[in-house]
Amino acid sequence: MAKEGKEEELRKAGIIDMQFRRVRCKYPADTKITFHVEKGSNPNYFALLVKYVAGDGDVVGVSLKEKGSDEWKDLKESWGAIWRLDTPKPMKGPFSVRISTESGKELVADDIIPADWKADSVYKSDLQLSNLPTC
Repeated sequence: MAKEGKEEELRKAGIIDMQFRRVRCKYPADTKITFHVEKGSNPNYFALLVKYVAGDGDVVGVSLKEKGSDEWKDLKESWGAIWRLDTPKPMKGPFSVRISTESGKELVADDIIPADWKADSVYKSDLQLSNLPTC
């Protein structure tokens, strides 16, 4: 954000109000949506970074479903593209992930996160939103 040579001036500015919006991204055609299970995730706290969502604007919802369950658990936006879920009952994988975008498109990656998932691990889907039809 700072111009070269002005970094220290920006650091000393204190709290800065800013507005931002996501810019639609174009990735190479073979780039697929990827899920990064964040450090610190465990069976009672699950944090997920959703990466490489092409072309459709903001992800506005992320839900998680345990294998064998019909219940989708909505994750809360933590910061940036990281979504989290706190639960008193330990969760067991594999997990399916559902994402929704501001235009109303929805995608489900079935069993994308395996039963033996680990924190700080990456799981690549075979899906991309830009390839879905508009609702």
